[in-house]
Amino acid sequence: MTSKANVLPLASSTAPRRAAPRASAWALTLLATACLAVSLPTRAQAPTSPARPAPTAASVDGTTPPSPPTGASTTAEAPAGPVLTLEQLTRTVLAHNPELLAAQRARNTAAAGVISAGALPNPRLEWSGGRNNARLPSATPGQVQSWAVAQLIENPTLRGARQEAARAGERSSAEQIEQTRNELISQVHLRAYEALLRRAEAAAAQESVALLEQVRERVRLRVDSGEAPRYEMIKADAEIINARQRQQNASLQAEQALLMLNRLAAGQLPARWSLQASLDDEPGLPGLEETRLRAETHNPELRALQAEVSRAQARLTEAKASRLPGVELRYSQTRDPEIRQQQLGVSVQIPLFDQRTGPTAEASSELERLQGQLDGRRAELRQQILLAWKSLEIARVRTEALSLGAVREAEAALRVAQAAYRFGERGILDVLDAQRLLRTVRADLLEARYQQQAARIELELLSARNAELYRP
Repeated sequence: MTSKANVLPLASSTAPRRAAPRASAWALTLLATACLAVSLPTRAQAPTSPARPAPTAASVDGTTPPSPPTGASTTAEAPAGPVLTLEQLTRTVLAHNPELLAAQRARNTAAAGVISAGALPNPRLEWSGGRNNARLPSATPGQVQSWAVAQLIENPTLRGARQEAARAGERSSAEQIEQTRNELISQVHLRAYEALLRRAEAAAAQESVALLEQVRERVRLRVDSGEAPRYEMIKADAEIINARQRQQNASLQAEQALLMLNRLAAGQLPARWSLQASLDDEPGLPGLEETRLRAETHNPELRALQAEVSRAQARLTEAKASRLPGVELRYSQTRDPEIRQQQLGVSVQIPLFDQRTGPTAEASSELERLQGQLDGRRAELRQQILLAWKSLEIARVRTEALSLGAVREAEAALRVAQAAYRFGERGILDVLDAQRLLRTVRADLLEARYQQQAARIELELLSARNAELYRP
């Protein structure tokens, strides 16, 4: 009605029978031009409101996401800190780990023990003085002085056994350092791949949240239009809540793994840093037999036990040789007013009452215990290598099966379920079940890749490959 009212006067004003004079038309034109000229400066001088950002797509919960602050770039990202490779991370931890530094200081103690075992016994010097009183008229009174020097000549067998025991202790301490270094490297690698696993789980959970939000938006449209019942919306909301919780848990576990790595490095890692590695890294291990032979010859725990067995053998020899500790040479000189007396003597300890049976039995028992421990650890090491190798093969087969078969089938099932739901042939429960299946299969694939890396790290730990790679 309003549009017609506006058109009628215009039509009546342009009719030929009621046409206004040309002077009136020119006057109306000039008046309209003047009004337009006056209104333009007024609009230019009016205060302008800040420009609003262009409308964006709806966020995951259906609302408009908050706009960035004025002056901030929407494409700028927060600095992620330096990017460390696995080798750089490992060397940083090895340079600052307190446990490894303590093991290195223990080796200095063992080296000092070798010096102590090789030290020669000090000579013993005696001096005495007095006065000689005459009891007979023929005696001559006066001062009396005497001095003596004694030197113990150790039993060569006893001395050699003591030195061998000290050298074996130093070798054991050195192998303890290698064992600590080897275990620390494996722990760093395992924690690093655990952080990668948790980060991948968080990314998968975030992708699952995005898919569930799309499904929920479709469900909301169908519920609002009355094509679907209300419980489908409730079910979609519940699935989104669970997916967000999984994402938060995975993110927190990834941060926890990074904190554990920083603890191993004694807090020397940057505040914000990222790791350059992947769960798809190839193991690159030699064959089973080569790994087993290398473990028997290079495993630091076995070598430390062998050094302990050598030290026990040296202590047994030392206990047997301690029955005759050595020969003491003695030279003495005595002076009085009339004569000067010089003596040269030899003293030997006779093992009459103490034949050192107790220390010998203790050393023999300790040797048997360490030898049994060494044999048992060697047999256990073979079984550990075989078990880790089987675990590696299982994880490798599982990874191939999941990546080539199950994941693709789950993705295809999800696409079919989504298409069927879009055309109204399936319900929301079928779509959620398909998404849950895909999420489970992807989680199994990530876990299989992590188990493959864990088995590789276990084999490298047993064969001491990492300790050689990261040797200072």
